[in-house]
Amino acid sequence: MKANTKSFRNVFALGFVSFFTDVSSEMVFSLLPTFIIRLPGSGSAVLGLIEGVAEFLSYGMRVVSGIFSDRFRKRKLLVLVGYSLSNIVKPLFAVAQTAFEALAIRVTDRIGKGVRTSPRDALLSESVPEERRGIAFGLHRTLDQTGAILGPLIASLGLYALGLTVRDIFWISLIPGTAALVVLLVFVEERLGKSSNGFRLLTDVHEILKGRFLSLLLVVGIFSLGAFNFSFVLLNASQAGIEERIIPIVYALINLTHTIIAIPSGALSDKIGKEKVLLIGYVMFLAAAVSLYLFPSNYLFAFLIALIFGVYDGIVNTVARALVPKYAENSLRGTAYGLYYLVVGSCFLVANVVVGTLWQTFGPSSAAVYSITFSSTAILGMLMFIIRQKRL
Repeated sequence: MKANTKSFRNVFALGFVSFFTDVSSEMVFSLLPTFIIRLPGSGSAVLGLIEGVAEFLSYGMRVVSGIFSDRFRKRKLLVLVGYSLSNIVKPLFAVAQTAFEALAIRVTDRIGKGVRTSPRDALLSESVPEERRGIAFGLHRTLDQTGAILGPLIASLGLYALGLTVRDIFWISLIPGTAALVVLLVFVEERLGKSSNGFRLLTDVHEILKGRFLSLLLVVGIFSLGAFNFSFVLLNASQAGIEERIIPIVYALINLTHTIIAIPSGALSDKIGKEKVLLIGYVMFLAAAVSLYLFPSNYLFAFLIALIFGVYDGIVNTVARALVPKYAENSLRGTAYGLYYLVVGSCFLVANVVVGTLWQTFGPSSAAVYSITFSSTAILGMLMFIIRQKRL
């Protein structure tokens, strides 16, 4: 089966939904770490807890939404619910006065992301044949991250040129968020399939959790236990002396390299194997962690770490999503995505809480050692996984 123009129109449509959503989200998230740090009773440990809990719930919700989308074959409806929840709640950071309020808003936003992600990825994978999935996910990721570049730039422009406050930026994020919902409603097409009779949760999970996919999840879990998120890259930049109005530019650099690498990494994964390119992404994270260990709170290296982190993020978030369908039949792809995200999210919770605590107690270098240990172990695990694949 060949990918046709109509199929890729769905990829473009989903890409532009993500584009406008990321303009909205990154206007907020580029300013959020320093905003949360300054709230009463907050600190880097609280920041790590907020990020960890929010992402854990987000990834957990992806299991539920993935299973439901497989059972009832109504992926677009769940995608719409998820995007709507996130785009409505993010501007409410403008009225947050405490770390607890910030946690509640962040959790609700991430739950929205959790509801939409597995059905969206399954819908995207069903729009193109397997041999074109790398490029399709790369294209989607590029449009997504183009919005992620513009969002921080708009935030910085608003602070610098227009004299807006951080809370003003949070309110304005509602505009591109609304545009995303319009594109989703009008241009994204459902890929309808026959719904399954009955609800076979344990059977479906058991069907997925075996063989090579289980081994892959083990490697992914080990890596994710050490993988801190972008908030700590921005925190490092702030502690290096980069002023608040420039922090969105640092975030834009992360998203810029993320965007540049997405399509090339997806295309390369179609040619040489998605597992091999995912390994390259793990190595790039290790390089970012080593740089953080050697040059913590260094003004110039804060920018370099952001660039390297963006390359890692672009590769892993593109290729891992294209890899999952390889190990799941069509009717269980939503479930497979959900289980993948559950493993990532559970480990992500641990990673960010530990990294935030180590950072606050002993400094960024200690947190970096923790991440270096787990990422190095995961790299060895992925090498073994690839070698085993060649023998099968």
